[in-house]
Amino acid sequence: GATSMFASGNTVREATKEEIKNPFPGSKKVKTICSICSAGCGIVAEVHNGVWVRQDVAQDHPISEGSHCCKGIDQIDLVKSKQRVKHPLKKVAGKWQRISWEQAINEISEKMLKFRKENGPDAAMFLGSAKFNLQQAFYFRKFAALWGTNNIDHVARI
Repeated sequence: GATSMFASGNTVREATKEEIKNPFPGSKKVKTICSICSAGCGIVAEVHNGVWVRQDVAQDHPISEGSHCCKGIDQIDLVKSKQRVKHPLKKVAGKWQRISWEQAINEISEKMLKFRKENGPDAAMFLGSAKFNLQQAFYFRKFAALWGTNNIDHVARI
């Protein structure tokens, strides 16, 4: 699916050099450890308005010595990718078609509500991020409560 999506040429665009180098102007870099797992790999986090928005490997860290696990490197790849999705896509009859954000949200919402009605609220588990700040964790928990469940995991390292 990804090949046909990228081959069309108008679904994704190439990221600019500035977006790859520094996607959040005004952010500051902070040497710390990765919070994806508990190994303690060294990273350089990019912080913008108090929010951890990007990370890169710390080459001189004594534990990880410039390496990173697949979870941590995936976080790096997500923000450094040269591709940027312009709009939501839906695979119809084996081909990717552009759809509106409203259509995507409505279709996903309908599926979630149907699943909840048929299986109950505890049948779904909502997964968050170890990088949640207190406010994000509060809203994440509030969303789960509105859904009707306590079945959440945001790697509670807040």
